[in-house]
Amino acid sequence: MLALRLFLIIGWTVLLAYTSFTVGKEGINLFPAFFGAMASGSWQGQFNLDFMLMLMLSALWTGWRNGWSVSGSLLAIVAFFGGAAFLMVYLLVLLHREQGDMRRVLLGVRASA
Repeated sequence: MLALRLFLIIGWTVLLAYTSFTVGKEGINLFPAFFGAMASGSWQGQFNLDFMLMLMLSALWTGWRNGWSVSGSLLAIVAFFGGAAFLMVYLLVLLHREQGDMRRVLLGVRASA
């Protein structure tokens, strides 16, 4: 469990630093480049589509594990737009709150069933 926590912390830190560098260099509006690459039919577009599907999967899991409550639905939206920056922190919080019980981390409100 320590290795997972260290990965999440280091990964989040690296991602935040790289994102800050990229925003400083390219600006904040990523949508034309992101969707433009998908429209071009290039490998970058394929990667972007794959990434967007992973964002959707993360959002669906986040909403589902919270029973699609109001807060769970809001977290799902944040998961979609926040990507790994959200998911890494969310998993760290869940690991702490659930005391490392992966069943409760993964299943959320459904863990007691």
